[in-house]
Amino acid sequence: MASLLFAGTAHAATAAPAYKPVLAKSPIYKTGKLGFDSCPEPKVQSGTLDEVKGYLNVVLDCLNAAWEPKVKKAGFKFTKPTMQVIAKPGAQTGCGKFPEGGVQALYCSTNNKITYFASSNLVEEQNDLMLMLVLAHEYGHHIQQLTGMFKVMTPYNRKNEARVLDESRRLELQAECLSGVFTGSVWHSLGRQQSEFDYWVRNGGTGLDLSAIGVKVDNWGEKTHGNAKNTGVWLKRGFDTESAGGCNTWNAPKSQVS
Repeated sequence: MASLLFAGTAHAATAAPAYKPVLAKSPIYKTGKLGFDSCPEPKVQSGTLDEVKGYLNVVLDCLNAAWEPKVKKAGFKFTKPTMQVIAKPGAQTGCGKFPEGGVQALYCSTNNKITYFASSNLVEEQNDLMLMLVLAHEYGHHIQQLTGMFKVMTPYNRKNEARVLDESRRLELQAECLSGVFTGSVWHSLGRQQSEFDYWVRNGGTGLDLSAIGVKVDNWGEKTHGNAKNTGVWLKRGFDTESAGGCNTWNAPKSQVS
């Protein structure tokens, strides 16, 4: 598979720490169902880089059209993210060079840019649903950026690592949920089997991107993004609710964001 999946362990339920209203009480949660029900998903048959780019550009247009009304309804200014599709790691992203190993895509909040790595194993999957899910996840980070969430994240220092990692998991699991919101909203227009989506739920969602939090840790994937079980749960929650209101990870107990 083109993404890395990490198994997790269950933890005792613990109440969520108190988070700022921009995170826990964002107006985006009250905008209702996404209400965007059709995306003309192109077929990826030959698996060429140009074909993957074409696919991602169409889906990005759908994401912009779907989320713009909701961002504006919530009272925020809407701007479109930019996107680059690369064939190998090392490209400049605005948040440093695109890393090697374990990363399919990333969103840089300093320049509102999505960088998507069209790796050979991704292209070999051709029409895998992962193409859409990963892009929708990174777009979820753009929604977080537009609604001011990135601005209030705790800066890292050695003494507050636990807090920073907790925030990172909540941020990433929310992006995964927002990916599910979009996918669920357009699902019936895609002509796909439900089993294609269920596969990703069972196997921990889209795996791991890298949203830089300024700290390097051992086993960074699970520590910064959450375990596979919770990732799948939040992906499905977004899919089922089709609403950002189902994606408030900031009010979730710690057991759901571990």
